[in-house]
Amino acid sequence: MMRSIPKMAIAASLLVCAIGVPATIHYMQNYSGEWAAPKIVASPPSPANVLNPASPIPPLHSQHALNSMLSQVPIVGDQVSPPVASGQQQTAALPAPAGRAEALKDSRVRTMTMSAAPVAPPSAMRELERASRLRADPAVGVVKPGDQVPTAREDQGRDQFADVPANPVKSVANEPVSTFSIDVDTASYSFVRRAITGGRLPQKNAVRVEEMVNYFPYNYPLPKDRSKPFEPTVTLMPSPWNSSNQLLHIAIKGYDVVAAQRPRANLVLLIDTSGSMAPEDRLPLLKNSFKLLVDTLKPEDTIGIVTYAGASSVALEPTKVSDKGKILAAIDRLQAGGSTAGAAGVADAYRLAESVYDKAAVNRIILGTDGDFNVGITNREELKSFIERKRENGIFLSILGVGRGNYNDALMQALAQNGNGTAAYIDTLNEARKVLAEESSSMLFPIAKDVKIQVEFNPAAVSEYRLIGYETRALRREDFNNDRVDAGEIGSGHAVTAIYEITPAGAPRAVDDLRYSKAKGEVRPASVSETSEVAFVKLRYKLPNEEDSKLIELPVRIGDLKPLNQASTEVRFSAAVAAFGQLLRGEPYLKKFGYDDVVGLASGAKGEDAFGYRTEFVNLVRLAKLIKP
Repeated sequence: MMRSIPKMAIAASLLVCAIGVPATIHYMQNYSGEWAAPKIVASPPSPANVLNPASPIPPLHSQHALNSMLSQVPIVGDQVSPPVASGQQQTAALPAPAGRAEALKDSRVRTMTMSAAPVAPPSAMRELERASRLRADPAVGVVKPGDQVPTAREDQGRDQFADVPANPVKSVANEPVSTFSIDVDTASYSFVRRAITGGRLPQKNAVRVEEMVNYFPYNYPLPKDRSKPFEPTVTLMPSPWNSSNQLLHIAIKGYDVVAAQRPRANLVLLIDTSGSMAPEDRLPLLKNSFKLLVDTLKPEDTIGIVTYAGASSVALEPTKVSDKGKILAAIDRLQAGGSTAGAAGVADAYRLAESVYDKAAVNRIILGTDGDFNVGITNREELKSFIERKRENGIFLSILGVGRGNYNDALMQALAQNGNGTAAYIDTLNEARKVLAEESSSMLFPIAKDVKIQVEFNPAAVSEYRLIGYETRALRREDFNNDRVDAGEIGSGHAVTAIYEITPAGAPRAVDDLRYSKAKGEVRPASVSETSEVAFVKLRYKLPNEEDSKLIELPVRIGDLKPLNQASTEVRFSAAVAAFGQLLRGEPYLKKFGYDDVVGLASGAKGEDAFGYRTEFVNLVRLAKLIKP
């Protein structure tokens, strides 16, 4: 009889494991000095997909669900806080007092991991385990007041974007000249794609139409001589969304530096290793991305690595790529934890770049971060001023943004623009391959800097115009001829597109004439016929190592107008992307032109589409149509 007791105990234990363990979670949730009545809690459904970082459309996976389960189960001794409101900063909970509460925390963690929930991908389980340690064991020493504990709360809208209204319709009689800096950033498109494939429409401020358009490679005409790095082409065609208007399409394709001609690269990787970078779509994704970059470089190129969390440190002194094993090992050793002293990291990265500066080489810092600077210089204007001064010394700064939930896009854009660099957003390993492998020459090797465009419209032929996108790149008219005014950079092989929607003279207008006064038109040279030209396009640029700009001029003639179906596939596809961006922003200029019209226009202009980017775009538009605002 005595020997039968253990068997009964074993049977009871097995019964608890099979039935009672999920109910234990309910005990923990309701503990307040006495045990609550048991209640069976159903296990969540099995996840349908497993994270695949190489997929261009990342599937949903169970890490979000597991982290949410953990964050929603309160711990005895924890300070219970109200939900974090949109736009507010979330901070880590302070450690709970030791004693029975600690034992209960450990029990809670064991219960979570032993329950009958489906098995998550290894990456999700590692993140759950790490979050459990941080919350349950203050001795770990990573979480401090002010640190970020990674959570899966990506739907709270805490990403930061600059609030910039769309360009308005302008009267040619009052303002005949439009001036702006070119932009080759692509961050907006990949962020928008991530939101839509995740089942959400992006925030309107996250959509920058010019970055949507410039995301795609275009087969525009190439210049033949490096001394003249690009040859602009202009297309005039009817507007697809307003039959009484026209589109003025300006295209630039940069000279493509072949491998034998490109200069040596001096690179410093500035990598955010703070606690907020722990999730798989942040530091782990960046590490794999930078490994792709290393594979594209020449043996004589150099790479240094600076990291920053609670403080900044040099993880790798400048090392030639011929010693690839040493570089890859340094990348593999990177771990996330601590606060975010981003400004200190920026300063140290510039010091490291200056220590090996070579005037004959490309000297560039590549910052990989979610943009959450919370220690040191956090004021955007101070950081911009610092980077502007360093830019004058020939060291440029580019940005690789990652993550979602606390991504500071506004800061990243400001730093890239003032650092003569580009800003990209990496949401998958496939996007990293595009940016850092396929298009690495465009990102690393500039062929022109301070590139500006100025368009003067002929009031006899055009009554109104509207520049689509480039809201953050506007310049004053007098800035065009001022070589001291900073503007955009074009890299090797870069394609740049700018689109104006114009209202021909005599067509219905958005702006009425003044009743009591009339704008004074500017005097034009007598040689210019009022009926022969629509506009006059001017472009200024500097070669990378020069400080005096060069000028390119190009008239747009009324006779250049061609039917929409005779425009090239490149022009028609870019117009479709511009329309999609305006739809996502809710701009009022598209009339009845909707998602189906975008699909029709883009589907007929996909061209060769070697990498499937345009096919992916068409599918993205279809997905956006199905999402309820």
